Amino acid sequence: MNQDYIKPDNWSIIEEGFDASRVKSSESLFSIGNGAMGQRANFEEHYSGETFQGSYIAGVYYPDKTRVGWWKNGYPEYFAKVLNAPNWIGINVIVDGAPLDLNTCKSVEGFKRELNMKEGWLSRNFKATLPNDIQVEVSVKRFLSLDLDAVGAIKYEIKPVNKDAEIIFQPYLDSGITNEDTNWDDKFWDTTDVSHVNNQAFIEAKTMKTDFHTCTFMESKVYIADKPILVEHNIKADSNQVSFSYAYPVKKGDTYSIQKLGGYTVDRNHDKSKLVKVAKEVLKIATKKGFNQLLEEQKQAWATIWEMADITIEGDIKAQQGIRFNIFQLNQTYLGKDSTLNIGPKGFTGEKYGGSTYWDTEAYCIPFYMATKDQKVARALLEYRYNHLQKAIENAEKLGFTNGAALYPMVTMNGEECHNEWEITFEEIHRNGAIAFAIYNYYRYTGDYSYIPEKGLEVLIGIARFWQQRATFSTDRNQYVILGVTGPNEYENNVNNNWYTNYLAKWCIDYTLEQIEKIEIEYASDFSRIAKKVKLSKKELGIWKAVADNMYLPYSEKHQVYLQQDGFLDKELISVEDLPKTQRPINQKWSWDRILRSPYIKQADVLQGFYFFEDQFSDEALERHFDFYEPFTVHESSLSPCVHSIQATKLDRMEQAYTFYLRTSRLDLDDYNHEVHEGLHITSMAGTWMSIVEGFGGMRIKDNKLSFTPKIPKQWKAYSFKVNFRNHVIKVNVTQEQTHFEILSGSNLEILVNNKPLSLKNKVLRAVS
Repeated sequence: MNQDYIKPDNWSIIEEGFDASRVKSSESLFSIGNGAMGQRANFEEHYSGETFQGSYIAGVYYPDKTRVGWWKNGYPEYFAKVLNAPNWIGINVIVDGAPLDLNTCKSVEGFKRELNMKEGWLSRNFKATLPNDIQVEVSVKRFLSLDLDAVGAIKYEIKPVNKDAEIIFQPYLDSGITNEDTNWDDKFWDTTDVSHVNNQAFIEAKTMKTDFHTCTFMESKVYIADKPILVEHNIKADSNQVSFSYAYPVKKGDTYSIQKLGGYTVDRNHDKSKLVKVAKEVLKIATKKGFNQLLEEQKQAWATIWEMADITIEGDIKAQQGIRFNIFQLNQTYLGKDSTLNIGPKGFTGEKYGGSTYWDTEAYCIPFYMATKDQKVARALLEYRYNHLQKAIENAEKLGFTNGAALYPMVTMNGEECHNEWEITFEEIHRNGAIAFAIYNYYRYTGDYSYIPEKGLEVLIGIARFWQQRATFSTDRNQYVILGVTGPNEYENNVNNNWYTNYLAKWCIDYTLEQIEKIEIEYASDFSRIAKKVKLSKKELGIWKAVADNMYLPYSEKHQVYLQQDGFLDKELISVEDLPKTQRPINQKWSWDRILRSPYIKQADVLQGFYFFEDQFSDEALERHFDFYEPFTVHESSLSPCVHSIQATKLDRMEQAYTFYLRTSRLDLDDYNHEVHEGLHITSMAGTWMSIVEGFGGMRIKDNKLSFTPKIPKQWKAYSFKVNFRNHVIKVNVTQEQTHFEILSGSNLEILVNNKPLSLKNKVLRAVS
């Protein structure tokens, strides 16, 4: 834990007291989104202190040309950047000629910021003394509509408390923005038109290179004591900005307010020549509803989400706050409405990682979306990869692979690889395996096999071809090896025979062969179509099988564990507990050379394989591997603590599991890795959900049935969650004494509890001690 200023609360993230040193961290923590757009929690009024301004539109990106000191063949030409979009939230506030700026105020009292997760809105309240000694009270509420997802709404109220004052609101749009994250300081946006009519304004802009066309829009109205008033407004416009000025003499104690609607229309969804027209239509709908009705609809939309997705925890408010924060941010980032979108590691909260799609979606996010949404949402995430299959084949061809071998990108926006660190782009090839595993995991959980013969088998074949070609036959070992890779543990680069990668390659080939056999028999027409399309032969399948059957898996007889990679035991094996805290996090304190020579593990690597394929290993084997590797794991990847929490629970090490749970659930809230100012760790938040449902709840699929082995930390009185399993909504409530199961929708169902069958009937509560 590196920060502790967020107030514990069951349903809200709350900050009290203004501290300029926390502004950038809070801008991340209080971020809002609606799946179509999102923004950091920047102040609406001007702020001259240190800030990270960011608004983002889903799916809009820029191919920032790769910048490296030494070009190597195969490097991607660009690193995709999620773009800081034109700013629509801005409202300059001027009080008797003095700008309201919390960085220059003489004092700021009673500052409170709240992100209400239950209802989906952000608020700020404070009392400030300006440089001209006028005191004002300010109250702001903002949200991005889930129902009308092109629109956001702001209600900004100000009251002079010690004297009458002329107050000016200056709502504005600004397309002259830059990115925090850029390789060459390129100009990302080209403003094509600035226009206004009555109280509405529009900026049309397009992205350079990718040519996404957008319209940023706003409409404003002002009020005294919540009653609308007509104020003649001055207009100022230039090539990148348009602003209105609403000046009004406000008496001491009266509240002057502005309600601003704003947002984006984008040519991803509309004809680029009609973006202003569509914006006007959207504003007409939003204006008719008004701020209050939009807010009520927002509350209802979030109530619907929470009805299915909520996890309750009794007796531990920080744990409760943590899991709801994770679930809330996941739903702000991706709702499954647009199948061309995916889940970026930072979502709408920052620019690190390019805002692109990683293997995190398949390994961590799909289980959350399968269980808390309709299965169509998870299937759409699988189809996203199918739609990029040809690009994956082209990515592999650039590296010398042939015959339809597919290498899915480590980082992508459109299917092309756009990560330009060679040890990731060329070597972190395990991402291919996560994509194959997601296909298996989707069928295992939903029971929907149709995806595999229709689309999934082509993906599996491309991946199997890659693994067969990537493996090398070692005459010395008389086995197949995989050389020069980086596993999930990115603190080991360019290693040979990473166990997780080798095991995953073997599993992918075996699983693909199983599906080919099944589809050839049961879906003959699909098999014929696919075999002809990809030119599949029995001879090729025999080559695959030889590789899978004879894959080398490094193992230590001395320690009775699989080795993370060849040579791991050559390292100086000093455990993390013997590492001075002043040296942590090592990725910020050590040179990369020193990290690579150390035994320290950024995230679960061998244990990641045990998590995916736990049915293939005994509990005793898991215990040996957990005890061997966990002492060397620094958990400086957000994806690490959740896996360790799940496995600690399986080993009945509840105190350790609870500690890991707190770390994953409050990773950003407590800033464990000293980096929350850069944005939140969205995809690992799905791992937090897994640490409760799969960890403490013990949810698995066994013998084609839903299975639970529930456990509960001693710190909790009870916890509950719901899952949508094959169109059955099941509620699980675990207390210190017993576990209750109930089907809320769907027909009767037999599940397993502690490996024993339990029959559930609709609306009938069953208890198991």
